[in-house]
Amino acid sequence: MFKNFESACIAIRGLVYMQNKVNTICYTLMPDHLHWLFQLKDLPLNDVVRQYKSITTVNINKFNYSNGSIWQQNYFEHQLRTEEDLINQARYIVANPLRAKLVNEVGKYPFWDCVYL
Repeated sequence: MFKNFESACIAIRGLVYMQNKVNTICYTLMPDHLHWLFQLKDLPLNDVVRQYKSITTVNINKFNYSNGSIWQQNYFEHQLRTEEDLINQARYIVANPLRAKLVNEVGKYPFWDCVYL
């Protein structure tokens, strides 16, 4: 899905839209999935994920003149408990395009951001 540049941009704009609901620490949008590390504000996790999936699905379908699911129904979560865990997860997320051999330098991959870099 996100090999299409505009669909990927729509997914990233969805993250920006969610900034009033979460504090994004980092993300990497891969060609077929998203890694997103954030701190919750007032909404529970399930509501944040549901809202993000909803807004991006509507906008991507509108752009592609399609109608259907974009995201899998479930998601994986990991609660961070220490600063060290936070840094390690952020590094893991940012390095995803390197491990997938999409690029040989993180800076060459367009769909990621991290407050630490």
